[in-house]
Amino acid sequence: MTGLVLLALVASVLLGVSDFLGGTIARRIPLIAVLLISQIAGTIAILPRMAIEPFSFGASGALLWGVIGGIAAAVAVAALFRALAIGTMGVVAPITSLSVVVPVGVGLATGDSLTVIIGIGLAVAVIGTVLASGPEIRGRVPGAGGARAIILAIVAALGFGIANLSVALGSASSVTTTLVTNAVIALIIYAGAAVVLRQPIVATGKALVGAIAIGLLGVAANLCFALASLDGALSVVAVLASLYPVVTVLLSWRIHKERLQVVQVAGIVAVFAGVAAVASSM
Repeated sequence: MTGLVLLALVASVLLGVSDFLGGTIARRIPLIAVLLISQIAGTIAILPRMAIEPFSFGASGALLWGVIGGIAAAVAVAALFRALAIGTMGVVAPITSLSVVVPVGVGLATGDSLTVIIGIGLAVAVIGTVLASGPEIRGRVPGAGGARAIILAIVAALGFGIANLSVALGSASSVTTTLVTNAVIALIIYAGAAVVLRQPIVATGKALVGAIAIGLLGVAANLCFALASLDGALSVVAVLASLYPVVTVLLSWRIHKERLQVVQVAGIVAVFAGVAAVASSM
């Protein structure tokens, strides 16, 4: 279990850094440029895994979940990076940790019972979200994106929940097929969006390096999560893999010097506590 715990924690750290970079770079260059460049890098980075485990067109489950996960991830990442770019990272990032509600909802829909801990955890997480996002929605956070950032963060949470569930379910058939399909589908979506938007896909210097790093970090995180979910208790993996917003919050505090109101700090703590309670009961 120690190795699996480490993999899940590594996934959280990588995703946290990736999200911070995405939100930061999206403030400097067009969002579609960040998404497309990072996805190209991520897709190229995952292809060598086919030398370890061949891509299988016969793994229908992996293909299906790869497609679903790719669509969900494309939407989630785009929504998150935009929210982080226009909103307060310290508020936006914790809201995305509500993604754990998706697998819980699937479990309840398929026969799992709603335990007291899960019920309390969901309530605490929702209350925390209201407390953390309230000042931003009311415009009391200078320079924040207000309600738009919060709505985008919620959309991202839903997307990541579906994407993570898809990776776990698809990996049971084939890790490589799931991740490669996931990456290619997201790349197709971003390429199509770039054509429709007709925005220049230009990035140089630190922005280019950062965008490439986002793709590489995302692939590494997905691989760690997929491998950890194969042999570990999904509840444990879900708890540890949902800690990535902590990294984003710490980086935004340290580098961007973000300051939060007391009620927002209380809300953020409540979100993390509620999510941890829910995930640990899965």
